[in-house]
Amino acid sequence: MKTYIQKHDRIKYSDHWSTPKEIYDHYVNEKNYLDPCKLYDDSTDIQRYDFKENMFINPPYSNITEWVEFAINNSYYNDTHIVLLIPSRTDTRYFHRLLNYGVTLEFIKGRLKFGDHKGSAPFPSVLVHINKK
Repeated sequence: MKTYIQKHDRIKYSDHWSTPKEIYDHYVNEKNYLDPCKLYDDSTDIQRYDFKENMFINPPYSNITEWVEFAINNSYYNDTHIVLLIPSRTDTRYFHRLLNYGVTLEFIKGRLKFGDHKGSAPFPSVLVHINKK
């Protein structure tokens, strides 16, 4: 299991956080979007996958950049709609890569609670819609 350290407070976090149920149900169970993160583990090269269907992605937060590239490439080549649930870190390169590609942002009010954790995430979140070209 990969872990990463939050820069500002040096707290260790895991990559394995459950998507909030209402968000997951909306995309995966109601709209039948594929969740490719189910296939992912530390040894998986996600770039080798080529899906031709709409996807909902809550990526491992230690590897967001690779998942952003995967989502952009899949959306472009397969003409699909992809939704990413990521931290709203507008100062990162991956965030600007998404903006330059052309996306729709759905900022989430407040802080999300992931899985069974009692506390909220230490960051704001955003749903990024990568639309069909």
